[in-house]
Amino acid sequence: MSRRTLTGTGATPRAAVGTVVWYDRDSDLGDPDETSVDPQTELERFEDAREAARAELEAERERTAERVGEQEAGVFDAHLQFLDDPQIESGVASAVENDLPAEHAVKRAFADPIEQFQDMDGRMAERADDLRDVRDRLIRLLTGSERVDLGDLPEGAVVLAERLTPSDTAQLDPDRVAGFATVTGGRTSHAAIFARSLALPAVVGIGDELREVEEDATVVVDGETGELCLDPTDERREEAAAASEVDVRTDPVSTADGRSIEVAANVGQPAELDGVRAQGADGIGLYRTEFLFLDRQSPPDEDEQYEAYTTALDTFPDGRVIVRTLDIGGDKPIPYLDLPDEENPFLGERGIRRSLDSDTELFETQLRALLRAAADGDGDLAVMFPLVATVDELDAALETVNAVATQLDAENVAHAVPELGVMIETPSAVFAAPELAARVDFLSVGTNDLTQYTMAAARGNENVEALRDPTQPAVLRAIARTVEAAHENDAWVGMCGEMAGDPDLTELLVGLGFDELSMSAVTVPDVKAAVQSIHTDEASAHAARALDAATGEQIRTQLDE
Repeated sequence: MSRRTLTGTGATPRAAVGTVVWYDRDSDLGDPDETSVDPQTELERFEDAREAARAELEAERERTAERVGEQEAGVFDAHLQFLDDPQIESGVASAVENDLPAEHAVKRAFADPIEQFQDMDGRMAERADDLRDVRDRLIRLLTGSERVDLGDLPEGAVVLAERLTPSDTAQLDPDRVAGFATVTGGRTSHAAIFARSLALPAVVGIGDELREVEEDATVVVDGETGELCLDPTDERREEAAAASEVDVRTDPVSTADGRSIEVAANVGQPAELDGVRAQGADGIGLYRTEFLFLDRQSPPDEDEQYEAYTTALDTFPDGRVIVRTLDIGGDKPIPYLDLPDEENPFLGERGIRRSLDSDTELFETQLRALLRAAADGDGDLAVMFPLVATVDELDAALETVNAVATQLDAENVAHAVPELGVMIETPSAVFAAPELAARVDFLSVGTNDLTQYTMAAARGNENVEALRDPTQPAVLRAIARTVEAAHENDAWVGMCGEMAGDPDLTELLVGLGFDELSMSAVTVPDVKAAVQSIHTDEASAHAARALDAATGEQIRTQLDE
């Protein structure tokens, strides 16, 4: 094997060295026997396989929730729904009537839906992998094939595959597997999301070159640079080994000259809390409450939400937990709500817009649970409102908080009004930042949406990926304007987008004046280390030069230097 480097998309800021193990989940059945089949018998075989698949999925969902997190485990709920999809069911029945055995009927029934999804953009394209996962599971059960156990790989294995489905990735044991790389996939694919949750080095979307890598080859998989190094030098191996030894800092950190920076983590479910603490997070900078509402037939009641919020607060008794109120819409549909069919849902009814209109009862229930938790939980609670575009929206939200507090007081229910804040995700919020900051305790910059809306470049659209760089001059200037507005109005300011978790950008963000940074838990140790090496004056000068740059390329060159 020649010494060379293959490039894809890094999924996790971790690197490791290991030995290649190829994983092939080929579901090619060959041609069916020409003898006729009994349709009733084949349908019964299909039903038996479907029930067996259902049992497997339910078990895997529970195991994944415990090992990885409730948010990641939710993908198996979608798989369970695909098992009962009427289109799939009718497709199997039709194929069986045309003398196809059940396994071939399953393959035919899934073919069109898989093709439809893979031709879509962004996250919808990832549904094709979900369908492949369900299809291959059914075929395996129908043919009696032995399942490859990805949980029992040799220690130090680097798994290479065409693609890894959710059920594949959920099997990987981070104590044994060094990392993985795939031919297809992107940063938002299920495999990449699972890799970040498991802190597993991974590179996805390398392309056809990956197929040339031989079994048992020694490689370095670098999820930070997006590289797979073949036949690495001794120096490269040592670098990867050193990168895998993470120095977790459990105490709060300060810059080299003593300025405190809060380094928190983004969380989707209580099941993730222990992992967040294990990475040394000071608290939670973004608690995504919409995941409490997904994958169920009715919304959680006040007591269920109260328990979830107090659990988070009790996990960080000396820290701060920032809860984002319900952000429904966009790419987060809720089946039991009457969500409109919008041509562009990211520019439609989502976030605070729904909370103040069609979802007012849900909003008030959530606020009741939050105010109760603020009084009873051990940690410090803060609450922020998503996708605020106008001062009127914020005023209405604050009036609702006051009304809920008055109601709880009348009922003699213990409660407290927590710190209140606004997410800055729209250009209009940036321009209104002084007025917004004057009304609340803090602002939190959501760089993922702010970049999308500022640059008119949709998240998930690979054709405009270069424009989604948060270091574009227009985005940086919007961020700087927000920080300035917050501090001039005695509010503190944080960031909870992916930009906050990039250690290469930590000096820039400290120089811009951020008080708090929140990110995926796996990047917390690296950002804390970066904070401690920073001198504030140098960081401020660095940020000033970046704000003067005219192009994104100039800013990136400056960052590289």
